[in-house]
Order: sequence, then C-alpha cells, then structure tokens
Amino acid sequence: MQRAASDLFGKANLRGDRVELVIDPLIDGASGAQSAATRAMQKTLTEMVQAAYPRFVVQPFSAEVLARDPVVLVGTLTAITNQGGDGPRDAYRICLTLADLKSRTVVSKGVARSTLDNVDVTPTQYYRDSPVWAKDQATDAYVKTCQGTPLGGTIDPAYVDRLTANALINDAIVEYESQRFREALAFYRTARRLPGGDQHRVRIGTYLANAKLGRRDDSVEAFGDMVDYGLSTDQLMVKLLFRPGTTQFIDNPQTTEPYPMWLSQIATRVRQKGACLEIVGHTSRTGMPHLNERLSVMRAQFIMDLLTTGMPDGRSRMIATGRGFKENLVGTGKDDASDALDRRVEFKVVGC
Repeated sequence: MQRAASDLFGKANLRGDRVELVIDPLIDGASGAQSAATRAMQKTLTEMVQAAYPRFVVQPFSAEVLARDPVVLVGTLTAITNQGGDGPRDAYRICLTLADLKSRTVVSKGVARSTLDNVDVTPTQYYRDSPVWAKDQATDAYVKTCQGTPLGGTIDPAYVDRLTANALINDAIVEYESQRFREALAFYRTARRLPGGDQHRVRIGTYLANAKLGRRDDSVEAFGDMVDYGLSTDQLMVKLLFRPGTTQFIDNPQTTEPYPMWLSQIATRVRQKGACLEIVGHTSRTGMPHLNERLSVMRAQFIMDLLTTGMPDGRSRMIATGRGFKENLVGTGKDDASDALDRRVEFKVVGC
C-alpha cells in the first residue's frame, strides 16, 4: 500500500502549492463492494497524505467540494492469480489513480501487489446485507477510471457524470451502516432523482432501508424493482446461502427469513414478462471440481422447484444448470462472508 501511494503522490503531475483532494471510497475491483480492507486502505491513505504530502488537502467527498473540481482519488483491490491463468487467486493487485476534474485527465497512478495474508476483505455491512448483485454502470465506470485509463488519458465521462450522485449514495451507505435507516432512505431517494443517480446501489439501499424500518409493502416493491432491473440486463444474481456441501439453506432464520419473498417476487416478475429462465448455480473453489459442478446443478434444481410452487405452469419455461467455481467473482475460496458472491444463484432470461 505504501509503495503504491508513494508512486501516486510522488509522481503526480499537478501544478500549485495546494491541491484539494477527495477520496471516492475504494472498492473491490471484481464485486464493486467496500470491505474492511478497502476502508483500512482509505484511512491509511488519508494519514499518509497528511503526514508526508502536505500540498494535498483531503476534503470531504461531497457535492459542495466536487463543484470546485478537485482531484479525485479512486482505488481498487482485486484478487488475482499471481502467475496468470485460471488458478486459485493467490494475490491482490492494488490500483490507485488520481483524476483531475479540472483537466478531466488522469494525472497519476500507483500500482502494487500484496499477498492474501492478513487482508480482511469481508464486505462492510451494506454490501454484506445486499441480497443481489448485478453489473452496475457506475461501478464499471469507477473501475475503468482506476484500472483502464492510462496516465494522461481522459477520465471516463460516465464516471464524472455520476460523481454528485455517488457522493449522496456514499452518505446513504454511511447512514445505513450507522443504523440511521430513515436518513439513509432520504439520501437514496434524493440521489435517484439526480442525473446519474438511477443506480443499482440505490435500488439495493432502498430495499435494505425499508426492510430495516419494517415497511414490508415498500420493501417488497423495492425488491421487485431490483428483480426487474436484473432481468432487463440479463444479470440477476441472488445471494442464497446454502449449508456447505448441501442443497439446504443455512440454519440462520434471520438470514433466510426473506428468501420466500425474494423467490415469490422473482416468480411473479418472470411470469409477468412471459420470460423463459435459466437458473444457474455457483459454488466457491473449495472441493473437487466435478463435485462442485454437480452440487451447483443440484442447488439450481432446488431453487427451480421452489419457484414452480409460485408458478406451477412455468416449469416448461425454466432450466437448471451449474457452473461450479468456473465463474467465481472473488475466487479466494475462503467460504465466508468475503466470497459469498461466489456461492450465488443466477437468473438469466433466455430464448424460449
């Protein structure tokens, strides 16, 4: 982290004795989630700037500061296979980028690698509570700005256009994780009305806040909104947690209590669209490949059976398949909250 940060700030091509800097919260490069590790990295970066690079003045990530076109720091932490190929993820790649909003260009980059040891990638509460995952244009633009834009290159406009909304969404996540759910919901609603604010993170946050406030009808409608979005983009991935090596849900009523509502909403929205569905099971890397592939198919079949209780006429429009661990998003094989996305069930609209 220190090596990447030293390159980033030491080689920054910026004029002036005082540079306003805001940090757009660092994320996991594969899932888009914030984690204990990315939060710790952000804290370390702030402390390093204050101690060693006084020309950079760290300011809050807010609409007011963004209006002054500061320099924005973005960063990703991504699990990789150190030697390349499709083997187990055995290292992390750290990417840090400074994006100058005045010139709309990337003015510095810092890259380094680390081992997996002592890196806590457990998602923060909002991302841990999130029931679904879907590719989000805002997250894609963030990752592209950090990883895909070369030094001197133009910042992705899709990232810049969403920055003000992103600041409000970040405020909403902070409020949610502080258990101020009404305040979080207000931020999500405001963000969604802004240009670039119609993001999947807002849909997720709206569902979570309503659920925490006990507003059942609103939370059901918000979950249905997430399902509609996922089906329209052909990428609805739901975190349904199973007991290891089985097709039965984990023994945690607090976690599994909303599962019937989730599946009911998926069945309802699929039926309303008259869609055909491929249900795809996934597993983490732990265990033998052929056993994981079989288990992933069996889990998908189990979910298909549950869905047909809500739409018995829909069995002929569904198929169950499995990928084992071939399409892991995280790929560390830790089998805990940090790689829960690898044990997801995916719902894909397919041709009938």
